[in-house]
Amino acid sequence: MSQSMFSTWHVSLSAPEAPAKPDQLTSTELVALCQKRLRPERVMFAELLHRYQGHVDKLLYHLAPDWSDRADLAQEVWIRVYRNMRRLNDPAKFKGWLGRITTNLFYDELRRRKRNRATLSLDAPLALDDGTIDWDVAATAPGPVDAMMTREFYDQLHRAIADLPEVFRTTIVLREIQGLSYEEIADTTGVSLGTVKSRIARARQRLQTDLEPYLN
Repeated sequence: MSQSMFSTWHVSLSAPEAPAKPDQLTSTELVALCQKRLRPERVMFAELLHRYQGHVDKLLYHLAPDWSDRADLAQEVWIRVYRNMRRLNDPAKFKGWLGRITTNLFYDELRRRKRNRATLSLDAPLALDDGTIDWDVAATAPGPVDAMMTREFYDQLHRAIADLPEVFRTTIVLREIQGLSYEEIADTTGVSLGTVKSRIARARQRLQTDLEPYLN
């Protein structure tokens, strides 16, 4: 009995476990914590931005390689993420959700440009409800596929994608970079499933032709 009392007494005197720092949390844990409040805590959200800014930048680079204001679009992506974080049902699916927000913003802006309306201009620190976050954050490291490619081939791949006609470029990026299904691409772009398949096949064929000297 005395041993049981000592165990209880020992536990009660133990120091409470210190909360984990944002950079020590998994991305799923980080998203879940950001969802607990009406607006994400600034420190937690800054860590999310640090981890996934490279993903957003890379996706926008492929979608709009000739747009000079991609940084403005990326900033608007994070503003939308900040305001809608609690709408994400599964924190483990944050990356895919982030990709859809990025893709939808791109198409919104593309439609606006086609109507000759003013383009986005948000050249300022990311403004949140509880302060601001400087935009100069280090991007995430390249993935293993990027690391295996030679710099010359990687540059040529970027150029080849950028040279594709717009409808082919956006479709192949949604499929190969964003990883959307054919059905999701059809829904996003507003074209038939057959058109999506045709565009992807033609885009792949053209990329293979353009990159054949480097593949050999």
